[in-house]
Amino acid sequence: MNNENILEVKDLHVDIHMTEGLLTAVRGVNFEMKKGETLGLVGESGCGKSLTCKAILGINDKKCAPSGQIMFDSEELGEVDLLSLDQKGKEIRSIRGKEISMIFQEPMVAFSPMYTIGNQINEATRLHITKDKKKSKEISMDVMRKVGIANVEKRYNQYPHEFSGGMLQRALIAMALVCNPKMLIADEPTTALDVTIQAQILELMKELQKDFNMAILFITHDLGVVAKMCDRVAVMYLGKIVESADATEIYANPQHPYTRGLIGSVHKIGSKKEERLFSIEGTVPLAMNLPKACGFYDRCDARIEGLCNKAEPELVEIAPGHKIACFNCPHEACKAQRAKVEASLAAPAPAESASATTAPAKAIPKKKEAGKK
Repeated sequence: MNNENILEVKDLHVDIHMTEGLLTAVRGVNFEMKKGETLGLVGESGCGKSLTCKAILGINDKKCAPSGQIMFDSEELGEVDLLSLDQKGKEIRSIRGKEISMIFQEPMVAFSPMYTIGNQINEATRLHITKDKKKSKEISMDVMRKVGIANVEKRYNQYPHEFSGGMLQRALIAMALVCNPKMLIADEPTTALDVTIQAQILELMKELQKDFNMAILFITHDLGVVAKMCDRVAVMYLGKIVESADATEIYANPQHPYTRGLIGSVHKIGSKKEERLFSIEGTVPLAMNLPKACGFYDRCDARIEGLCNKAEPELVEIAPGHKIACFNCPHEACKAQRAKVEASLAAPAPAESASATTAPAKAIPKKKEAGKK
């Protein structure tokens, strides 16, 4: 592992065995996280964001079969492959909740209605920090104050249904941060909140990140949140990362057609009333029995007939820190990959005659995006 990195995910696959067949939900994801940075994992619902992050903690459903490597820089175990650990063993339990913690999507579902908020926050402190009940309570109440929960003495003994949505989200953040983790996974933590409370939660997370000096893996489909929170962005589609770069670079110079579509669909301040937002046609296909082709082929306005429907592009670096998986890209790295794939497609199969040829790939002209002159 690189000394600057806290996490390195290499060729991660998550397969789900179903009665209908094999669902390849995550198909070879690669990314790394530096210590203290915020990485945004962006994509539509169903693209594999949550499965990727749950695979890090080993909390996916039993039907999910992960493979690949997830290297983590642990304080107790050193550099360790999280996938190689027994998912019910002591080693992963010493990391889960203590060194890597997670904020789940729905706080009303994440908390048990049978126990008080204080009792549930206490569970982590009693497991990882101290067995002393009085000291554990003090630690829990202190972190509740840090996340902005007022009247902690009263709130500590209340149940989840007695909290508002925003306050419950703060309690969930408190439970995630009570053990001072090195890394925090935030799975769409502001989805169920209104805009005002969302802004408060995001500011709170940024302040706590500085206080705890932790890395954050932020999962969302809201590009406005990404611009506010993240240092780097990885765009995910159909179980694969199709583009990754610094947040400023991805907004200023998006290269993949899917990334351009996501950014084009966001309303911009100062745009004219008659301008329509760009929309990506279709939906994310089911990741079952997929053909050997680009996953975005059916929805792409820049697809190349005879190439994109016969081969899948790999991530290549087009600039320092900027990677893209696309054949129809003007950069030299993409051109080299395209030439290599076209040559392999043009090569006759062993059973074919030497005179057999393949028609050259033709690019489909780009459609003019709505709202752009």
